[in-house]
Amino acid sequence: MKKLLFLLFALSIFSFADAKVLQQSQLITYTCVMHPEIHATKPGNCPKCGMTLIKEKPKATKKEALLKQDKIQYSIEKTPKKKTTINNTVTSPNDSISDPKKVKIQAAKVSTVIQKSEPPKTVRYDLYVRDTIVSFSGKARRAIAVNGQIPMPTLTFTEGDIAEIYVHNELKEATSMHWHGLFLPNKEDGVPNLTQMPIKPHTTHKYTFPIIQSGTHWYHSHSGLQEQIGMYGSFIMNKRNEDPTFRKGIDDLPTVPIILSEWTDLKPENIHRMLHNATDWFAIKKGTTQSYAEAIRSRHFKTKVTNEWKRMNAMDVSDVYYEKFLINGKCESQLSQFKGGDKVRLRISNGGASSYFWLTYAGGKITVVANDGNDVAPIDVDRLIIAVSETYDIIVTIPADKTSYELLATPEDRTKSTSIYIGEGIKQLVSPLPKLKYFEGMKMMNAMMKMNGDLDDMGMQMSYNQMDMNVVMYPEITGDEKKVSGKMDNMKMTENDYNSNELSDIVTLNYAMLKSPTKTNLPKNAPVKELKFELSGNMNRYVWSLDNKVVSETDKILIKKGENVRITLYNGSMMRHPMHLHGHDFRVLNGQGDYAPLKNTIDIMPMETDTIEFNANVDGDWFFHCHILYHMMAGMGRVFTYENQATNPLIPNPKLAQRKLFADDRKFHFMAENDFATNGNDGHFMFANTRWSIGTEWRLGYNDMHGYETETHIGRFIGKMQWIMPFIGFDWRYRKMEEGEMERNLFNQTNTKHNRSVFSAGLEYTLPMLIKAQAELFTDGNFRLQFERMDIPVAKRLRMSLMWNTDKEYMVGLRYIIKRNLGLTTHYDSDMGFGLGINLNY
Repeated sequence: MKKLLFLLFALSIFSFADAKVLQQSQLITYTCVMHPEIHATKPGNCPKCGMTLIKEKPKATKKEALLKQDKIQYSIEKTPKKKTTINNTVTSPNDSISDPKKVKIQAAKVSTVIQKSEPPKTVRYDLYVRDTIVSFSGKARRAIAVNGQIPMPTLTFTEGDIAEIYVHNELKEATSMHWHGLFLPNKEDGVPNLTQMPIKPHTTHKYTFPIIQSGTHWYHSHSGLQEQIGMYGSFIMNKRNEDPTFRKGIDDLPTVPIILSEWTDLKPENIHRMLHNATDWFAIKKGTTQSYAEAIRSRHFKTKVTNEWKRMNAMDVSDVYYEKFLINGKCESQLSQFKGGDKVRLRISNGGASSYFWLTYAGGKITVVANDGNDVAPIDVDRLIIAVSETYDIIVTIPADKTSYELLATPEDRTKSTSIYIGEGIKQLVSPLPKLKYFEGMKMMNAMMKMNGDLDDMGMQMSYNQMDMNVVMYPEITGDEKKVSGKMDNMKMTENDYNSNELSDIVTLNYAMLKSPTKTNLPKNAPVKELKFELSGNMNRYVWSLDNKVVSETDKILIKKGENVRITLYNGSMMRHPMHLHGHDFRVLNGQGDYAPLKNTIDIMPMETDTIEFNANVDGDWFFHCHILYHMMAGMGRVFTYENQATNPLIPNPKLAQRKLFADDRKFHFMAENDFATNGNDGHFMFANTRWSIGTEWRLGYNDMHGYETETHIGRFIGKMQWIMPFIGFDWRYRKMEEGEMERNLFNQTNTKHNRSVFSAGLEYTLPMLIKAQAELFTDGNFRLQFERMDIPVAKRLRMSLMWNTDKEYMVGLRYIIKRNLGLTTHYDSDMGFGLGINLNY
């Protein structure tokens, strides 16, 4: 009996303990779907990423866990994988972000890769696209925020997941979303009028695609210029722990997604218009006008004259002046959770519209471990330049406690910078990059450029970014100006004189140093399609093209599924171009043989030739274009299409979609200028696009003796450099002359200024020194030659204009630029005399 009572007592104790364990296991706890290591007893937001916490399932007992593990293992082997849905909606559709105080700037989020097996899941994000107001520079300006934040939310997945992304367009204009560098069905690629129709205002579009890769990528709007004003964000795809390429000490480090960008207070549409009209306002803002006064002061008068003799404008490094440069939406930020000895992996994307960034680190070397989402063999460098739309994964080490080390991102033009500090304590700064030597760069450019506008490679075989033709502009590389100038004068420059790693102790990353950890060979027996393109451009008129043709002037490039496509690219322009291929990774043939790195964007420097290749394995229409936003919109690209592919259900009217796609580079840009002077009113306006120009100029006197006249010309530019423009025109003039008075031109023809209304045909040609020569024949038999040079850069803000023609008319004028649209003028006109005035321009 005692034994029975003891047994019952023991059972009751064990039952009470099991009940207690069960009760504890059933306590409600909360976790983050992106950071499962977070456990909270109350609902709220994740302290790491700010996402809403969800309820955790009750923990199973050890026995149940073992049974569950066996069951999962069995189901993985015997049955299809079960997919769970994770909803990552961040902002409710009723939230308002029109108040700039409510616009969130995305903080740098730190995550640690947790090695664990779990079944693939469907990960849902809801992205609400709305207008907002920001004040990055202290001025209120329109921007586009997604889920109330700039940059857009970081989207995180694990390879094997299904992405389910709902884009809710709450703008008053159409939008789209492109998943940069992702492998996906063509209809999910997000290029309006090519892979889908634009997402109309106040509608929702669902993107769904499997995550079949890993790495650091990003996403952005592909509609118009929306990317410039906020529509860009990081897209992170983690490896699974069973991935054979998982690298301990790299893939399991704490990671921080970082996206670089820039901000302008100007509307991007206005920037695009100004670039097409050869504005030098951006150079004035940067202090890089390279005027004659500056050339004389720098002892580079000959360099300046030679530059203009070869019909080139001032040396340009970056197209646009920006008020601010940003890291994760901030000019400066801090990662204070790291301490001495820690290593952190930074997943860096360049989401800038047109800015390249130099990366330097105060804590020592930068270890590059991935590029464009693909692993590379780790390599230590002192600095690297990240091209527009490229991504790099780098590892940095925090050398000591109580110190925060600066990671400095400096735009290529070196006007400003942006920083993130890693660690906590006293700030350890990087030495800022010195200002570029523009006249040295101009001198280099003069040596490279032929009179016909082509580049002279001087016998050098440039490739892989090893030689940078701008290297003579870098004071930290070339040092003493006189030393470099003397060598350039003697014209004994060799390949090593453009190779920064040969010129200094600074190790700069180049593509030849990138090596894949695994073989990247394409199918050996596949047929090969060879293509060659020259990257061409005209800075004077801001026309960017491939083989001197923009997208709207070419047919799609037909490729066959299964073949290997090999593309040779030569940059015949004076600008860098980051060429991006949608939907595919390509091998860069950089001398690494079987281990050539895989990329989706290749930066090609002036005079450089690169070869890339990829296997054509996904049907669809795939865009290949320069990722400098304003170059792409000007038409620098092509479309690859597959033979016998199925019709895209998202493009119901292909002809209409094509017309809308072509409208981007066919767009006409407007400019106007008017002088209100004491001796009259004169000005002109022009509509122009890639090939055509429609312009009218006028001179209006305040009395009949001064007269009135207007001239209208409609012309089409010819040739790669567009120095020739045949045109037709109309000329109307009135001037009251004394009875019997008659004017004759240089050819002794009677001038009909008294009352003239004639049509004309002619030719305009740009001469050396950027002088426009115009030969024009009128329907009344008169012939006129005219020579004109406008906006000669005398000093930083002072411009001179000169004109003379065979009608014995001449003009000389000066304009002092006060603001972007305002100036003071003085000029003398042979018909209207001397005047002072105010210049307004748009």
